[in-house]
Amino acid sequence: MTNDLLAAIVACARTSAEGRAAAREAVEREADTRAPRGDAFLQTLRVPGVRVIAECKRRSPSRGILRARYDAAEIAAGYEAAGAAAISVLTEPAFFDGTIDHLRVVREATTLPVLRKDFIVSDFQVVEARAAGADAVLLIVAALDDDALRRLIQFATSLGLAALVEIHDRGELIRALEAGASMIGINSRNLRTLDVQPEVFEELILGIPSEIVAVAESGLKSAEDVRRLRAAGFDGFLIGERLMLDANPGQVLSDLRAAAGAELEELR
Repeated sequence: MTNDLLAAIVACARTSAEGRAAAREAVEREADTRAPRGDAFLQTLRVPGVRVIAECKRRSPSRGILRARYDAAEIAAGYEAAGAAAISVLTEPAFFDGTIDHLRVVREATTLPVLRKDFIVSDFQVVEARAAGADAVLLIVAALDDDALRRLIQFATSLGLAALVEIHDRGELIRALEAGASMIGINSRNLRTLDVQPEVFEELILGIPSEIVAVAESGLKSAEDVRRLRAAGFDGFLIGERLMLDANPGQVLSDLRAAAGAELEELR
């Protein structure tokens, strides 16, 4: 495996998107039929409590196959029943075994806001996300230069989509703020090495203004993790592997939310 996993994934994403862009006219027609709820995605994370963006993904580079039988629609329905605030869907094919069709079936299976989680490097991928029913897209600062980041945030917003702008360090936080991010996700997993560094949550949240939605990503396993980070100032929590590794992801989410909510009540 390459020493820079992020570079390899971004290169694959760019090549794949360029190949699909030949069908842009048809994708734009489909996108015109959608009414994304980017504002709803943002607002649901501002509601007090344990606000979880529950993730659907079949595979990860760090753990390999997470579910041999992967039914994204069934998983998403379980998450909604368990009280998820939103659903994240991995659509990257080469490293996560995702497809844009997974997003489509999740959109049909749930009324919750839906995030397209992928390595987005072009405006076509944003149009594609809207066409498939997304309400938000992930934009990774480490994968984009400043001009592209600013342009994609503005383009997503113009299409009615929210942008979850992902950072890993203080330099990327500054870039995200300067680009106009209204929602910032702090990912504790280094995308180049896959190492998890949970200390970045408390370090970087201090630099996020209170009016910006803050999301903790990666390495969240327990109610105590959620309680601690909620107290630190995070609005939402993107949780994937902890849920996907269990036979009943919805039940795990329900139990985690209940336990974290009880701990938060004890602190009041």
